[in-house]
Amino acid sequence: MSRYAVLGSPIAHSKSPIIHSMFAHQTEQDVQYEAIQVEANEFDSFVLNFFAGGGQGLNITVPHKERAFALASKLEPRAARAGAVNTLFQNSAKELCGDNTDGPGLVRDLQVNHGINILGKNVLIVGAGGAARGALASLVEAEPGAITVVNRTLKNAKLLQQTFVNEFDISVAEFDTLEGNFDLIINGTSLSLNNEIPALSSSHLSNNCCCYDMMYKNEDTSFVQWAKTNGALLAVDGLGMLVEQAAESFFRWRGVRPETSSVIANLKSQ
Repeated sequence: MSRYAVLGSPIAHSKSPIIHSMFAHQTEQDVQYEAIQVEANEFDSFVLNFFAGGGQGLNITVPHKERAFALASKLEPRAARAGAVNTLFQNSAKELCGDNTDGPGLVRDLQVNHGINILGKNVLIVGAGGAARGALASLVEAEPGAITVVNRTLKNAKLLQQTFVNEFDISVAEFDTLEGNFDLIINGTSLSLNNEIPALSSSHLSNNCCCYDMMYKNEDTSFVQWAKTNGALLAVDGLGMLVEQAAESFFRWRGVRPETSSVIANLKSQ
């Protein structure tokens, strides 16, 4: 049996073990997948020991995606562009390799599962950490009309801006200087895990604004609640993104692409 896991802090809420168990059953793969709480000071040694002990692959979540990027010896192109890694595996030479499946997972969930059109839209990304970095490349490829990154620290937002300077003219702002309204607002922060919300106002929502929280809970996240209260046309959490990025990781590890719609429906019914 091949061993896989997701590492994060916090991690108790993770549905990844359930998702990968359904993938394994669906595709008849013999795998074991668990969620493991790992703190920042333990991360590097845990990852190296996991693979040295025969582990086959890891998913990486908050707050370790940028640390995983630094630890990987080889990077897939989309991980290199993102500056963040959410999927680790070893190649035939036993080198630690990093990929990022967050962007494809996000865009597929937005477009396919929720019918949200990105083309030509005015998009706001909240946060400039690993989640936002992972999403940007795929969002740029979806050809929105404009992208703004708002972050508490302008310096980090500008680093993202520079990463795409030759591909897309990304605007940056701090919360107290953010102006205008947006067709799609994506919360890439982990604030919802602590029942907090970004410092946005209802004026930032266009008349038909869709709000998307990359985080998820069994009930509406604090950001989804805020969006619904403030008149968003659609407000959804990141459960679908979780399933879609997991499917990309599963395909990377096993060479088999699972079907996702039934898995999402199953999770929502629980």
